[in-house]
Amino acid sequence: MKYWLIGVGVVLGVVGSLAFNVTMSVTSHEQFCVSCHEMTIPEQRLAQTTHGKNTHGIVVECGDCHIPKEMVPKLWRKISASREVVGHLMGTLDTPEKYAAHRDAMHEREWTRMKASDSAECRHCHSPERWIAESHSRAAQLDHARMGQEDVTCIDCHKGIGHPIEVAAESSEDLFEF
Repeated sequence: MKYWLIGVGVVLGVVGSLAFNVTMSVTSHEQFCVSCHEMTIPEQRLAQTTHGKNTHGIVVECGDCHIPKEMVPKLWRKISASREVVGHLMGTLDTPEKYAAHRDAMHEREWTRMKASDSAECRHCHSPERWIAESHSRAAQLDHARMGQEDVTCIDCHKGIGHPIEVAAESSEDLFEF
């Protein structure tokens, strides 16, 4: 009897782990993200940026910027994203007007998350150690030199890089729209 219970436990553990991993994978792809019709708005806005279309043909998907790579932060992000699923089911964002009404709060929430992670998602693709600094403008070189010396991270200057934003910049040092 004891071995039977252990066997059932192992099988349930394996099945549970597989189901968890498949769910995490499926919900991390672009197709899942834009399956909610309201997500076509940020998808269209992404297409207007260098992350949406560029000379190198690099494809950036929602999960590249919005889902951490490490397991615990990824799991926490998935749990917090449940509010977005609830918003979809409740019709909170189902029209362009409703989406626009919530856009600034969504931006702020995401920028705060990225600031807290020291823009970890940016750094998965962009490695400051591999930059050719001389190819950047003098202002960008100075700003990038501040990273690591002050509480400055990618998202502090590049808030509109993935989805163009429609808020007025306080100064050119605080916000660049791309």
